[in-house]
Parts: sequence; C-alpha cells; structure tokens
Amino acid sequence: MHTVNNLMDLYMTRLMLMISFLVALANSPTAAQERWVHPQCTPLECTKNGPFVQLQDATLIAFNQNVLVHSTDGGKTWAEQSQPVDSGIQFDRVGHVAQLLRTKSGTLIVLYLDFDHYNFSWNAERVAPNPDCRLELWSIRSRDGGKTWEDQQQLLDGYNADFMGLIQTSQGDVVATVEHLDPKEARWMACSFHSGDEGHTWKRSNWIDLGGRGHHDGAIEPSVAELNDGRLLMLIRTSLDQFWKAYSSDGGRSWREIGPSGLDASSAPGWLRRLNSGRLAFVWNRLKAEGQTTVPRSPAGNSYAAVDSPSHREELSIAFSEDDGQSWTTPVVIAREPGGQLSYPYLHEREPGVLWVFTRYTWYPDRKPAPSLAIELHEEDFVRGRP
Repeated sequence: MHTVNNLMDLYMTRLMLMISFLVALANSPTAAQERWVHPQCTPLECTKNGPFVQLQDATLIAFNQNVLVHSTDGGKTWAEQSQPVDSGIQFDRVGHVAQLLRTKSGTLIVLYLDFDHYNFSWNAERVAPNPDCRLELWSIRSRDGGKTWEDQQQLLDGYNADFMGLIQTSQGDVVATVEHLDPKEARWMACSFHSGDEGHTWKRSNWIDLGGRGHHDGAIEPSVAELNDGRLLMLIRTSLDQFWKAYSSDGGRSWREIGPSGLDASSAPGWLRRLNSGRLAFVWNRLKAEGQTTVPRSPAGNSYAAVDSPSHREELSIAFSEDDGQSWTTPVVIAREPGGQLSYPYLHEREPGVLWVFTRYTWYPDRKPAPSLAIELHEEDFVRGRP
C-alpha cells in the first residue's frame, strides 16, 4: 500500500514527465506552428498571386491559366476579359512560369513556358538532361486589350524554367531576363531578350555562365530593374550562398559587368523592383533563418548541384536600396512558415509606397501546398531597417 508521500512523489514524477513531453513536442521540428506575418503587414483579400498589370483607374489585369481576367475590387473577384489564348500558357502553375506586361502604348505582352510540350527528362548517371528534355520559351502579344493575339514566336527551344523579369525601360524598350538549361554543360545559364518594337521581334543577349553542374546549378531565375542612370541590373539566383549581379549599359542587349552581389541568399529566386520613390525593393529568402548560425543545405553529388547548396526557404525578407543596389537596408523578415517554405515571391506596387507581396511556391512542413502569402506593407515602415 502506497503512503501519502509515495503517492505524492508518484504524482509529481508523472506530472514532470508530462510537462517534459509537452515541451519536447512543442519544440520538435514536426510540431504544428502557424505562419507568422510581421505585425506591420496587413493580410490581403486578393485571390490571385500575380503577376498583375494595373490600369490608371486601379483595375487589375491578370490571367486565369490562359484566359485574361480583370478585377475592379482589389483582386477579390475576377471577370473574364478574353477567350483562351494559347493552351500552353498556364499562369496558375506554381512558380513564375509566365510573365505579363502592358506597355505605355497599351500593348499586352506575354512571355511563357509552353506546357503543352513539357517533358523534364534527366539522366542521373551522366548528370545531364536527356535529349528529349523540353520546355520551350515563347512570346505572344495583343494590341487590342486581349481581343486578338499576334506575333506568337519561340524565343528558346530545349528546356527552360521559371523567370522573373519582364519590364519596359524608360526608353521604351521591352526587356525579359530568362534562364536556359544548357544541354552540354548541364547547368543553367541566364540571358535577356530585347525588343524595340513592343514584342513584334526579339533579340537575345550574350549568355551569363557562372559554372556548376546539375539541374539546380548555374545562373538561375534572374530578376531585373532599371537604374537611375539608365543601366539595367540583373540579380541572379545561384547555389553560391548569395545572388550574383550583372549590369547592362545598352538596354539589355549585352551584359558585360558580372560579379557577386553581396546579398546573402538561399538557392531560391528573389523579386527585384524599382519603386515610384526611386528606390529599389528586393524580396527573397536569405541564407539562413534569423538568429541562426547553421545553414541548411542540399548535398552535392545528387544531380542537384556541384556544391552543397543552401536550402532555407522558411522566411521571406525585404530590403531597399537608395543607391541603385550598391548598398541595402537591413533586411527585415516579413513572414515565416516554420518547417515549410515561402518562396518564389512576387512584388506589386499597388500605389506609391504601398506594396503587395505574394509567394508562388508555398508549402506546409509536410510539403503539401499551402495558401500563398498575400500581404500589404508600406515602404516607409520598412525602408530604414527593422520597424
């Protein structure tokens, strides 16, 4: 028979074990933790995650897969504006598989990866793509608001993937920054396409080759913005713990100044945009989690990359530059998906100083698709560093 003291000891032991179990559960990597969003960011009711074109009356234009749609209520609801364009256009896939631009004269330009003939085929033994590896890059345009489409043309054959840049410069030229899987070198190379006639014809720039080998190695998923002096800045995803940068002084026809940017980064793309204020804004996944010293990595030698590439995608950060990218404000984490990922960001300036941020590749810890991040923030709240 237990004495009172023995019963009390047994009770306390069980209580301490239960507390220890609950603490361990709460701190375990698989513990369910809700998404965190910076308190100075406001959730959006927009039901799409870009890319958008915005008209002077604040109407938003986007795509439902391959159908042009518009919204007059800030993206809460959308109405169809066109018949289906090309079946290979699939804006609703994850990532940045197509981009949309409206020029100053009103021409709509779409660059897209043709998923009608998509075939990813990789030879792990050779660490190289097979000859039938295919995802072509095409362009098409409309000069009547999407009623009819013309000048459909292939820009790159073989295999291409997500791309982040499609802008019109102050001189009126249209520039797209893209990536291409080189079949011989078995790595990604970046380039740009330039059009002086609003997408009627295109010319390719030189290739930007940073070395490496693997289906996630090389010069990947470039984003672009025009600088105050008229040059173009390209920020390029790499497996080298930071973005690399490239400059063009001839409107995207060539890129001759290439080097590391100093922006630490995971192997994931960022979104670069020039704001109405003249500043540059950049949204991306940093090298490691805030306050951590360990960099999570995907090991080399598995066809992924030639080096152990950083893989942190749980946090999304934003920074600003007032000197054309020579220096940046202290990055601020604006959202966190513990154990999952918030990646492939998209940034839209809804009105001067009011920024909308979305993600197009969003996962829970179990790698099941999660709702896209959709938040609004004010430039001045973040431009000086941590609010």
